[in-house]
Amino acid sequence: METQMKRDSLKKRKLKERLTAYSFIAPNFIGFAIFTLGPIFFAIMLAFHQWDGSNDMTFIGLDNFREMFGDDRVKDALWNTIVYVLATVPLTLACALFLATLLNSKIKGRNIFRTIAFFPYVASLVAVAAVWNMIFHPVNGPINEILRMIGILDPPRWAADSEWAMFTLVLFSVWKQMGYYMVIFLAGLQGVSEELYEAANLDGAGRWGKFWHVTLPQLRPVTFFVLMILTINSFKVYDFVYMITQAGPGTSTLVLVYEIYNTAFLNWNLGYSSAISMLLLGLVLIVTLVQFLGEKKFTNQ
Repeated sequence: METQMKRDSLKKRKLKERLTAYSFIAPNFIGFAIFTLGPIFFAIMLAFHQWDGSNDMTFIGLDNFREMFGDDRVKDALWNTIVYVLATVPLTLACALFLATLLNSKIKGRNIFRTIAFFPYVASLVAVAAVWNMIFHPVNGPINEILRMIGILDPPRWAADSEWAMFTLVLFSVWKQMGYYMVIFLAGLQGVSEELYEAANLDGAGRWGKFWHVTLPQLRPVTFFVLMILTINSFKVYDFVYMITQAGPGTSTLVLVYEIYNTAFLNWNLGYSSAISMLLLGLVLIVTLVQFLGEKKFTNQ
């Protein structure tokens, strides 16, 4: 009898602990279900309907997807998104890692340089984009003035030229974001044991050898995290495009999220925009899965 009472008391205590734990995560889960999970399922459903936001929804099956794969604007947006990701992700990753490694060493004024490198990320996007467009103005910008001074009589028109607009957008994105990822790499570098560098010194390793054989392997989890977050953020870029090029000239910098927004809230074709968003969702899921499988395979080697 006494043993049964102890068991009942133990069950009640465990139930109380579980209810306490669930009460802590419940607000976040409810918010996620209402504001994230619910809209995702609604967008999936909406992709098979025609709806302008005011009239009744009409089920049209796969018509939105058939139209999407024949739409030249969507093809341009898909291609530009892939180009943007392939250019932005490695450049930002390399610049952030280089800055973190440089500013992790004992140099004079490194805290000031860290602040300078991080400042573009926290600065107002509207302000820095306006300054950037002034600097790279095709006629009166100081960059083109310098290029003319050194003998380049016909400098690039940057964001005003369809051939240079994507390069300008990528350059701005790398400059704006690398400070944030630099901070993440700096946090990872703090966890690298000095004993490993001392052992490398005893083995006669130089600066590059220590970076390649000590720093990079120790930063592998941090690098994977940065790669994941940076890739996902690059696929859903919108604000940089809007502030720098407005998806132009023509469709030279049109990306998927920009096209989704225009289709949904300018043309009010919500079903078609949801179908395009499903394309973006599938693309991000595939890339994320490939990254996870690659990281797992690399770790098991």
